[in-house]
Amino acid sequence: MILASAQTKPTRGDIESNLSDHYRLVELAVQNNAQLIVFPEMSITGYERQEANKLIFKKEDSRLDHLKKLSAENNIVIIAGAPIEIESRLFIGEFIISPDNSASIYTKQFLHEGEDEFFESSFDNNPIISIENQKISFAICADIDNPLHPENARKNETDIYITSIFFSPNGIPNAYRDLQSYAEKHKMNVLMSNFSGESWGSPSAGQSAFWNNKGELIGQMNDSDSGLLLVKKQNDNWTSKVLKF
Repeated sequence: MILASAQTKPTRGDIESNLSDHYRLVELAVQNNAQLIVFPEMSITGYERQEANKLIFKKEDSRLDHLKKLSAENNIVIIAGAPIEIESRLFIGEFIISPDNSASIYTKQFLHEGEDEFFESSFDNNPIISIENQKISFAICADIDNPLHPENARKNETDIYITSIFFSPNGIPNAYRDLQSYAEKHKMNVLMSNFSGESWGSPSAGQSAFWNNKGELIGQMNDSDSGLLLVKKQNDNWTSKVLKF
């Protein structure tokens, strides 16, 4: 099994440019035989609150068509984030695009302070997928601040916990502490994707990372590069490498 965490520098509100980066990173992941690639929180638009209602995506959005094509042609699962409208309600969400041309939606369950002015939260959209008999579940940013979220993932027999975040340099130490703890406590492998450039007018911390189900840090990126963290499982051992973009 090979998984990829994408670390990107979004252009604020420029969906076309950000999607182009997604395409190139998906192609790089495919060249390295990845079966899944995850992008940061609201990766397609950049993290936004006040402007999110101008950047809305919907489930059958035609702007996802090329990502669906890349997924189907290369047998890779693509997880990409955006503000998503469902039945006139706006969520911080992500599309889980599968090779069968489907796009399921995960919606953020626990919001940061201030996000509830612009978004709703929901437990209703919580897909679980499987690759090589490994159950995979998802989290977005503040979800990882609430221990109930990884506990619920473990109750669902999750093997790999994948989180898309936008954490600042001040926040990343806590993210590392919590994700390491969840990996060890719940015996889940944990893959995290963060921005490496400014979003929402604020710096992000990069340092996308992977912990195995013993809580050991197997690989991480630095705080400034764009690219991929690739992790590969052989038997029960994981190895990693970084590809700059």
